[in-house]
Amino acid sequence: MNKEIIEKVTKSCNEIFADQKNYKLPDEYNYGHLPLCVIDSIFSIGVKYEAVKNVVNRFCDHYKIDKSSNTEELTTSHFLELMEQQTVQELAENIYKNRQRTSTVSGILKSEAVVLFLKVLQKYKVESLNDIDKIITNDQFEIEIKKISGQKSGISLQYFFMLAGSDDLIKPDRMILRFLENILEEKVSLNDCQVILTGVTEQLKNNGFNITAKKLDNLIWNYQRDIQTDSPTIQDDTL
Repeated sequence: MNKEIIEKVTKSCNEIFADQKNYKLPDEYNYGHLPLCVIDSIFSIGVKYEAVKNVVNRFCDHYKIDKSSNTEELTTSHFLELMEQQTVQELAENIYKNRQRTSTVSGILKSEAVVLFLKVLQKYKVESLNDIDKIITNDQFEIEIKKISGQKSGISLQYFFMLAGSDDLIKPDRMILRFLENILEEKVSLNDCQVILTGVTEQLKNNGFNITAKKLDNLIWNYQRDIQTDSPTIQDDTL
C-alpha cells in the first residue's frame, strides 16, 4: 500500500478523532456467547444498527439469556437446539420479529442465514468464543460461510470475527468505503480497506492512541453515521 495513502488517512483520523485516544468499544463487542456474534453480524447488513440491537435483545429476552460476558457461556449447539424448535419463518416472526432477507434478489430470511452459519460453526466444532482460533484462518470454513445466500462478499464474516474477539479485522462496509474515499478522493476496494486501516492503526498508536483496527473501524462507522442523514442500505451480495 502506498505510504502516502496511509499518511493522508492518518492525518485526517488524527484531526477527527483527537479527543478519542482512549476510545472504548460499545457493549456489542462484549457478547458472552459466540452465537450472538452470528446474529448481530447477519442482521447488521443493510439496516440501522438500532434495529440489530432490537433483534438481539428480543432473542435474549425470549430465551431468558444474559447477553453479557459476565455469565456462563452457552454453546453453539445449545443455541441451535433452541432455534430448531421453531421454523425459520417462526423465528423471524415470533422471536426476532424481523423478516428481513439477506438480499433483495433471491435472498433468504436472515433468521435462516443465522441457523446455517451456526451449523457450519458446529461442523467445525466451534462451540464457544475460545474456539474462534480454529477457524479464523481456515479457508474451507470461509468458503462454506460464503456459500450461504447473501454472504459471498465476506463482510458479515469479517464482522463476526471482529465481534468474536479479533482486534485486527475491520468490517469493510459502505460506511468505511465512504470515509476513505472522501479523504483520498478516489475509489477504494474492499480489500484495500483492511490494508489501509491496519496501517493507519499502527500510525495512530505512534501518536498516542490506545487503538486497534477494530476500534478504528467503530470510530469511523459512528462518525459516518453521525454526519449522514441516512444510513446505508446495502446488501452483502451486491458487493
